[in-house]
Order: sequence, then C-alpha cells, then structure tokens
Amino acid sequence: MPKINLESKTIKLQVNIGGLVLKNPVLLASGTCGYGIELSDLVDLKRLGGIVVKGISLEPRKGNPPPRIHETPCGLLNAIGLENIGIKDFKKEKIKWLKEHKITTIVNILGNSIEEYERMAQELDSLEGIAALEVNISCPNVKEGGVAFGTSPETAAQVTRAVKRACTLPVIIKLSPNVTDICEIALAVEEAGADAISLINTLLGMAIDIQKKRPVLGNTFGGLSGPAIKPVALRMVWQVARTTSLPVIGIGGIATWQDAIEFFMAGAKAIQIGTATLVEPKSSEKILQGIVDFMDRNNYQSIDKLKIQE
Repeated sequence: MPKINLESKTIKLQVNIGGLVLKNPVLLASGTCGYGIELSDLVDLKRLGGIVVKGISLEPRKGNPPPRIHETPCGLLNAIGLENIGIKDFKKEKIKWLKEHKITTIVNILGNSIEEYERMAQELDSLEGIAALEVNISCPNVKEGGVAFGTSPETAAQVTRAVKRACTLPVIIKLSPNVTDICEIALAVEEAGADAISLINTLLGMAIDIQKKRPVLGNTFGGLSGPAIKPVALRMVWQVARTTSLPVIGIGGIATWQDAIEFFMAGAKAIQIGTATLVEPKSSEKILQGIVDFMDRNNYQSIDKLKIQE
C-alpha cells in the first residue's frame, strides 16, 4: 500500500477533538485492536490518528462464559463481558510499548460505580503516554440495580462530572444507542463537562440455536456491531452533531472509505474502525487512503469541509 502523504499542502487531515489533536481522523475502536501490540505486525499504527485500547477496569475481569462471539448477517454479536487485565497490569505491561512506539493512545475506561470511574481517571491522569480518556457508560451501575449508566441523563452526567473532576486529560464520553433519546444523553454529558462524544456503542441483540433450543451466546444477549448497525449510528451522529456543540467521533459499521465520508458529512470530526478490523486488519489504512483520495479528487481542504452545510 503506498504511503499516505500526511504533509500535503492542500489537504489538512489534522483534527482537534476537544483538546485532543490527532494527525488524522481515523482511530481504531476499543475492543477490536487489543492494546495495540496485537495488531502491530499487520497494521502500521503510526499512520493512523491513534487507537482506543481495550476497555480497562480497576481489577482484572474474566468476562462472560463462552460462546462469546457469533456472526450475523452483515454483523457480529459479541458478549465478551469486558474481559481485561486491569489497570495495574495495563500500567505495568502495556503503556510502555505504546509510548515507545509513539502511538497516540486513548484509554477506554469502565466501572461498576461512579467511584470506580473516578479512581480510574485519577490513576491514569498522571501516566505519561496517554492522550485522552474514552468513558464507557454502557456499563451496569451495580449500586442502582444494574441499569447501565448511559441510559439515564442523570447517571451519565454523574459519571462525566466524576471523571472530569479526577483528571486533566480530554474526556470523551462513549454513548450507548440503547436509549429512547440519544440527544438527551448527549446534552447531559455536555453540560457535565465532557470534552467530546463518541457514538455509538453496540446495539443489544441475540441469536438462538434452533437445534439446541437455547441462545447461542453464553450470556444470552450480546452487542451487535458491523455494517448492520451503520444506518442507526449515522442517524445518531447526525442528531447529536446538531444538538450539542461538542466534537463527535462516529462509530458503527464503518467498513469502507465511503462509509467514513458519510459520517463526516453527518457531522463527525473523526471516526473509529471496529468490526472491519476483525475482517480485514488493514481496513483502517485503506479507509484513510480512500478519504485522502476522495478529498483530493473533490478539492476538499479539510475534514470540516465535508460536513453538510444546512
């Protein structure tokens, strides 16, 4: 694959996401690129705007029982259960490699209580090599009956305030699509001090094994990702980009450069590539090249110029 000309005098790929400056708007999504090193032999990570590492919690998590992944038409169901090594081992084993290889690193954090989110932010704030935090608010609030933080404007705002209070890094709140009004949640986290918003997280779904007469996934339900959810994600990005003043990172079914352009036109300032990486590891590089070629052919000088003007 030819090298992308990132020094073009006519095309400005650099974007500012709530104080986080990226050399280009293409990121790898949390949960699909591990901690970076897993893809390093297949993808030139330094060509991308950055990566969002696998979600980290205070303590290690084993995740859900298998089966944990099931392919669907145009998509993927996963019920990994947020398995991760925990913050202690992340700090000890992973961040050093990312820092040495000069990978722009956004750390996705999760918790079962507001206190856990706050502690995570405190511990990561002073760790060199981290560019920003992405906050997963699709996690269950164990103190309030297990309802996800992101399904309520009040709890979404509480998490946002706690994380902002605990750190100086740019804070990106990752919104759940499993809500009645995505704009209500977006406005709540904006008011609470979020620097940016990423959306969408996976849609809840399930599959049934008709021979065994039971759910395919060990956890019954899973998160649906891939091209099947792109129309929903695109609609929500459009709505949120026109409801808040926060920069938006679009996620959901982006598999081609044409998909990426749609998200920019809907109002996203950056994008994350997720399930496509599992199908074709170099998808992100190909998408970035396609974005550059499209901008060059159509005389677009910056990502901002792609947004539909109303």
